[in-house]
Amino acid sequence: MGDAIGTLILDLDGVVYLDGQGVPGAGETLERFTDSGWQVLYATNNSTKTGKTVAEHIRGRTGFRADPDDAITSAMTAARHVASTAEGTTRAMVVGGASISAELVDRGITVCDDDVDVVVVGLDLAITYERLDIAARRIREGASFVATNTDATYPTPSGLAPGAGTIVAAISTASGVEPVNCGKPTRAFGDMVAERIKGRHVVMVGDRPETDIALGKRYDWSTVLVLSGVTRAADDVPAVHRADMITASIADLDPATLLTDVGRR
Repeated sequence: MGDAIGTLILDLDGVVYLDGQGVPGAGETLERFTDSGWQVLYATNNSTKTGKTVAEHIRGRTGFRADPDDAITSAMTAARHVASTAEGTTRAMVVGGASISAELVDRGITVCDDDVDVVVVGLDLAITYERLDIAARRIREGASFVATNTDATYPTPSGLAPGAGTIVAAISTASGVEPVNCGKPTRAFGDMVAERIKGRHVVMVGDRPETDIALGKRYDWSTVLVLSGVTRAADDVPAVHRADMITASIADLDPATLLTDVGRR
């Protein structure tokens, strides 16, 4: 642990931005926390982004200069899982964005479509029936099945769009196999975040109770649910995923009072 006052862990989609639009006040909030001595980490189930693109998107949408090294994505956690369970040379088929392939290659995994040991599935905005078919066939032939995450949707300015979980579910149905999930709120994801924490107090901020808030509760971090993304009303949240604090958006968070607001001192 370092000497930061606290660590603020932020989901991205629906918390910091919505597609190409920043959440109003997000950039100013990030500035306030970093200027006040807080560490800020970005923890996203979106597997289409690398740490570099996360930083670029935050700056482009909010004006805040984020550090690529402060990002943890489900593409990273899935790649680490595959590498940690590999025996010898491993070949992986990827259904998802180029960032998944890049993370796998960085860990010595060969990315291809034939004679594969594992199929890794994430959000794929160009998915085709043929890719679904090939992925399911490879799994039925004996390849293991890894999901970057199982989020059914992700938030956009026009409403919810199909997420990686929609594609994962299709391949699971066709193959008859349930995947290993490496996204929030699993330990595969949470442990990678925990390794980066430098603050004495940790606050997880997200818009999806069953992933963001569940992850915070799993690690005994304080939790904040914002209503700017997937969840639009506090009454929609089941008691098991009730956050320590519920607020309209990230713009409401104040580094001077946050620990008191979430019941920590």
